[in-house]
Amino acid sequence: MQPIARGLVVSCQAEAGSPFHAPHILQAFAKAAELGGAVGVRLCGVETIAAVRPVVAVPIIGITKSSYASGEVLITATIEDARACAAAGADVVALDATRRRRPDGTDPVELLRRVRREVKALVMADVATLEEGLAAAPYADYVSTTLAGYTDYTQGAPEAAPDLALVRALAERLPAGQVVCEGRIWTPEQAAEALHLGAHAVVVGTAITRPVAIVQRFVRAMA
Repeated sequence: MQPIARGLVVSCQAEAGSPFHAPHILQAFAKAAELGGAVGVRLCGVETIAAVRPVVAVPIIGITKSSYASGEVLITATIEDARACAAAGADVVALDATRRRRPDGTDPVELLRRVRREVKALVMADVATLEEGLAAAPYADYVSTTLAGYTDYTQGAPEAAPDLALVRALAERLPAGQVVCEGRIWTPEQAAEALHLGAHAVVVGTAITRPVAIVQRFVRAMA
């Protein structure tokens, strides 16, 4: 279980339907991130985690994503998902720690407690608000702003700026090294500002590893 060093974490994921949505391609993205100086990678899916583990030495943040009839997508929604990520080679398991309950009624904070007790991995709580971050902090090694702007009560446009105010608020209240910034980071300057405001690490995904979304961003601007 390697802790995450201060710096850049690259989220190597590809949306369904993308030509990059395959473990061996995400393996190459992850290795490229490590060669570029990333201090960690964030990966979705047990198969992808297992494919990447042998080729990188940096810590892996592992997640699963589950869709439900309500339309919600929850990150690592069950204890079984968390165990599977750790068994595949994740050093850190990230899970949804928003106030949204799972279909089985599991309380997010209780799930954090169980993962901390029962899974051999560090724990990251993905939150959307300050209140959620403070509630999760006693049971997580890291608290990440991953879901700010992505819940029905914090909705933001994909092109909106990252929630650096939330990063600052969490960093002012939590121990040094616990806060991670993630979500809508498009420029190196935004990532550097997040560190300046107190983030220990910054996770960047779409701007680096989703060529389809990058092209779409250019097309929209040029339309």
